[in-house]
Amino acid sequence: MVCPMGGGAGRLYSALNRPQALPEPAPESALDPAFCTEHKESIVRSSDPEEMLRQCEDALRDRPPRFHRKLVHVNEDGNSSSGGHFRVMQWNILAQALGEGMDSFVHCPLEALSWSQRKYLILEEILTHRPHVLCLQEVDHFFDTFQPVLSSLGYHGHFCPKPWSPCLDVEGNNGPDGCALFYDQAEFELLDSVNIRLSAMRIPTNQVAVVTMLRSRSNGRCLCVAATHLKARAGWERLRTAQGCDLLRQLQGLVKRPERDVPLLVCGDFNAVPSEEVYRRFRTSPLCLDSAYKKLSTDGATEPAYTTWKVRPSGECCSTLDYIWYGSDSLRVEAALQMPTEEQIGPNRLPSFNYPSDHLSLVCDFSFRD
Repeated sequence: MVCPMGGGAGRLYSALNRPQALPEPAPESALDPAFCTEHKESIVRSSDPEEMLRQCEDALRDRPPRFHRKLVHVNEDGNSSSGGHFRVMQWNILAQALGEGMDSFVHCPLEALSWSQRKYLILEEILTHRPHVLCLQEVDHFFDTFQPVLSSLGYHGHFCPKPWSPCLDVEGNNGPDGCALFYDQAEFELLDSVNIRLSAMRIPTNQVAVVTMLRSRSNGRCLCVAATHLKARAGWERLRTAQGCDLLRQLQGLVKRPERDVPLLVCGDFNAVPSEEVYRRFRTSPLCLDSAYKKLSTDGATEPAYTTWKVRPSGECCSTLDYIWYGSDSLRVEAALQMPTEEQIGPNRLPSFNYPSDHLSLVCDFSFRD
């Protein structure tokens, strides 16, 4: 089901040959007032990423340092590409309302979940890696924090809220959570964007996706990017499979046409381990999708041991749920950010004073195949 706010799939594809003016940055009146008052003339007003990163580090000076994660070069054939390079970041950042009100991280102190500090940890992670494409899930501070702050750095973003967000059941919430997709306007031109409400057997569900069609400013190549978040928790495997198949069907209609094949990226928290059926459906789809983070394994075929590690009253969960899928026939993985070790994460797991989410960020460098 395509949400009216984004337009239809046919409209999105037709935009490939239609240039579009870049959107204007959000006015300062859209900023979170508390955020502005607390840091006047600093982080929210800086257009320099280095300065903004320094502001984040200064705000976090009393906290433990972030994990040190190395970017590992993994180009499988060793050949350089003339097709341009770009960086992608995928991250479930943990909705603020859920972190404080519903998720019950039993080893995480409440002060570590405070938005007044956690927002700087999230921004610090983003600014450290500076992706050209940023895909986020569980975003419930899009309009008052991420959209104005990132727009000052030259990003433009699209947001799709969940129709029945659980955040709305939390007292003092900041609105619904959803998926957000940002792109660097210096690197990519927007052709069009569409918000999709995922269906299962033609029945609309509470899960969504944001899909954008971009054009590289360096080489004119087009790129389709989707950010999604599938249904959580055990017992919902069949629903996740149906949602994934619905997304694949709609994406295939966008990028596979007789006259043109468009390189595709699908980033998301799938809430599915690699043994689930929805993972197999993506791996075997006609879109020639592969999971980028398998490139970090010694055999090139194994996912990381974990992308989330948390402790709730029901027990400890250490599993791989997050993925960056890419069209292996049109894109090449050049590098990937390694996962932190168990020692770095620590015995209390995630989130923590030095990491703001229960999910780890995924960062990959890609190039277009010639």
